[in-house]
Amino acid sequence: MAKNGADVQHVSRSAVVADSDADRLALTTAALNAAGFEVFTTADAASIAARLEAGSPAVLVLENSLAHGLRSPGVPVLLLLNAGESLDLEEAQAWGVVDYVINPVRADELVYRVETLIGRSRERARSRGEVEALRESLRNVSSAIRQTNDPQLIADHVVRGFGEALGVDHVWFATFRDERVPSIRAQWNRPGTPMLPARLGDSEKLIVEAANRLWAEADVLAVTDHRTQPESRITQALKEWSCELNPVSSVLLPVGEGGAALGIILLTTVEERHEWTRPEIALMQHVAGNVAHGLIQGHLISAQQRVLHQLRQLDKAKTDFLATVNHELRTPLTSITAYLDMIRDGSGGPVPEGISKMLDVIARNSDRLRRLIEDMLTVSMQDGSNLDLKPVDIAKLLQVVVATLRPLAESRHVAVSFTEGTEDVEVTADEAKLEQVFTNIVANAIKFTPAGGRVGITSSMFASADGGRAALVKVADTGLGIPEHDLPHIFTRFYRASNATAAAVPGSGLGLAIAQDIISRHMGRMVFDSTLGSGTTVSVELPVGGP
Repeated sequence: MAKNGADVQHVSRSAVVADSDADRLALTTAALNAAGFEVFTTADAASIAARLEAGSPAVLVLENSLAHGLRSPGVPVLLLLNAGESLDLEEAQAWGVVDYVINPVRADELVYRVETLIGRSRERARSRGEVEALRESLRNVSSAIRQTNDPQLIADHVVRGFGEALGVDHVWFATFRDERVPSIRAQWNRPGTPMLPARLGDSEKLIVEAANRLWAEADVLAVTDHRTQPESRITQALKEWSCELNPVSSVLLPVGEGGAALGIILLTTVEERHEWTRPEIALMQHVAGNVAHGLIQGHLISAQQRVLHQLRQLDKAKTDFLATVNHELRTPLTSITAYLDMIRDGSGGPVPEGISKMLDVIARNSDRLRRLIEDMLTVSMQDGSNLDLKPVDIAKLLQVVVATLRPLAESRHVAVSFTEGTEDVEVTADEAKLEQVFTNIVANAIKFTPAGGRVGITSSMFASADGGRAALVKVADTGLGIPEHDLPHIFTRFYRASNATAAAVPGSGLGLAIAQDIISRHMGRMVFDSTLGSGTTVSVELPVGGP
C-alpha cells in the first residue's frame, strides 16, 4: 500500500520511509503496511522535506546516509544504520524523539520500534500540553498577585491557584514572624476534605528550619509518597501537625527574599500519589518569588498608607489647633490695641513724652503680633478657602503694594521701584490673595536688603510652555541672598533661612509658605534665583486665564 504520489494526505497511522536501497525500502514498506500503516516512500534526500510538508506522518523511517543536513522534521525519527556506521548524536538530539536500529532488521522489531517511538512522541506532546496548561494557570496566579497590594488577597490567590492548577487536596500558606511581612494564614482545600490547622503549633520550629534551609539551597522538599518513609522527621511533623490527616504526597515550598525565608507554602495529597515533575517545581518556585515580592511591596505600601493617614490626622490637628489659638489670641489683642489707641488719643488724659515712646514700642509690637496671628489664621484656613476669581490688573495691584510698603522701605533706607511692561498685564485671579502674595514677597525683599540697597519690581507677559499666555512678575533685591542649603526649604511653614536668624531679621517663616500655596492654587509657580551676599530674584508666573 505504498504511495509515491505528491498528494500525500494526513492519516492517523502513516509513515514516510526514505531509503536509497530499493530492496530494504520494499521490506520496510511491507512490514509497516502489514502493521496497518499507510506508507509514503522516497529514495533520495532531496524529496524528504517535500514528503513531510505534504502530510503529517506519525513517523519518519530514514536511512542514516540520507539524514545529514535534515532539519527538525517535527515527527519521531527511526534511523536505519549499517553495521559500523556512526551516528551524529548532536544532529539526532536536535530532532527530538529519535531511535535507531542496525541493519538488517527483522520486520517485527521494526514495527515495535516504530510503535514505541510514536508512543513516546504522544506522551511527550501530552506532557508538553500539560506543562503549558499549568504554566498558563500559574501565569494567571502571578498576574492576580501583581494586581493587588493586599497581603491577605495575595495569599488567597496563591493557595487557590496552586490547588486548582496542580490538582492537590490541600494548599496551606503562612508567613513567619518577620518584620518584612505581616502575619498571614491562608489555605485551600479540595471540596469534601477537612481544613488544616491555622497554626503550626509544636511543628513550627522544624518547619521554619526546613524552610530556611531550602531557601538557602534554592530548593524545595518534594515527597512523592510519605508511606515509604513513615519515620522521617518531616513526615512525623506533618502527621502530628495535620491532626493525623496522613498526607501521601507533599511539597514544602519556601517563600523568601534576601538571606532568609519569610514564609512557607505546603501542598499535599491525602488519597493519591503525586509525581512532582521538574516543570511543576520550577513554575511553583517562580510564583513563590512573585508572592514574596508582592507581600513585601504590599506591606511597605500599607505601612506608607498608615503613616500618610497619621500625618494627615496630625496636620488636621495642627490646623485645628492653630485656628483655635488664633481665635483665642485675637480677642485679647483686639482689646489691648483698642485701649492703646484710646490712651494715645488722650482719652485718659495727657500722655508724658517718655510714656508716649513706650506706647509706640507697644504699638509696633502689637502690630507685629497682629500680623503673625493673621498669617497663622491664613495658614489654618488655606486648604478650605475658595478663590474669588475676577479680572485683575497686575500693574495697578503692584502699584498699591509699593505704595503700602513705601513707608517700611523709607524707614530702612531702601529704594523701591516698579517698572511696568510694554503691554497691559491682566489675569483672572483672586485680587485680595494676590495682593497678599506680592505684599509678602516685597516686604521680605525690603527686610532682607541692607540700608542703601534697592528692590526692583517688573511685570510682563510671555508665552507659556502649553502655548498659552502668562503673566510674569519679578521682585529683585540687592539683599543678603539665601544660602544654597536653605533654598529647598523656603516654602516650609515656620522655616527661616539660617542667615535671617543670624542677622536677627524679624519674621514668622509663614509669608512664603502662604504665598506659595496661593500661587499654586492659581495654577502658577514661584521660582527663586539667589546668590548669597548679592541678592535674590523671585519670579512669579500666573496663567492669564486663571486656574
